[in-house]
Amino acid sequence: MLKITSSANPKVKRAVDLRELKNRKALGLSLIEGEREILAALEAGVEIQELFIAEKYSNPSVAAIIKKCERGTELYELSANVFQKIAYGEKTEGLVAVGRVKAQRLDDLPQNATALLLVIEAVEKPGNLGAILRSCDGAGVDGIIVCDAATDIYNPNTIRASLGAIFTTRVVMATNEEAAQFLKARKVKMIATSPAAQKPYWKLDAKGAIALVLGSETKGLSPFWLKKADEVLSIPMKGKIDSLNVSVSTAVILYDINRQRSS
Repeated sequence: MLKITSSANPKVKRAVDLRELKNRKALGLSLIEGEREILAALEAGVEIQELFIAEKYSNPSVAAIIKKCERGTELYELSANVFQKIAYGEKTEGLVAVGRVKAQRLDDLPQNATALLLVIEAVEKPGNLGAILRSCDGAGVDGIIVCDAATDIYNPNTIRASLGAIFTTRVVMATNEEAAQFLKARKVKMIATSPAAQKPYWKLDAKGAIALVLGSETKGLSPFWLKKADEVLSIPMKGKIDSLNVSVSTAVILYDINRQRSS
């Protein structure tokens, strides 16, 4: 394991550059911080090119992570001040990896008679997207389609907010039109959400293949999806606020679908 004590080191500088979307796209790489997140990436088959370990950081998980890394993974021990250059979480752990994530395609999504998919349109905040991914993992969602994204799905903050769930579920990026055509061709029922809808979410018939469609935090769903949807549902609100955070709305409806399918 090589030791790095200078932030001018080319490996450190490249890792810092990966905070920018244009650099992640150009190199096809992303930063993955945290033990749980790196383990999830390894189990999903993500190629870890470099693993940076903070000086004096000791944890039983480190040995397990190193063991799972392939022989081509470069290992570096960073002095405390250099490690802080590449760490991005406020409560940072002592591990950051550089990984090559393979892009998923729509055709990679599971196709079965009871598939549960999520379509999320124009989500803006990495933290919200990460929280949505955690809910999808917990609810057993088969696949996620991120349409017209306003944030990169492999933004380091998305990865961290998802606790690695970005790697446990198939996540695909597509345009609205591509996603709608895909779902229609496979006879997946499209269920949109809107505060203006009259039908509450618990009256959904959860049989068959379903794609739950939610919109951005500020604008909600676009007219495109409201017109394409087979049904439009609401989450009734008893207070003065007319809607929940998009990640909360996702969890509420997904778990009710699970409740219906389990009973």
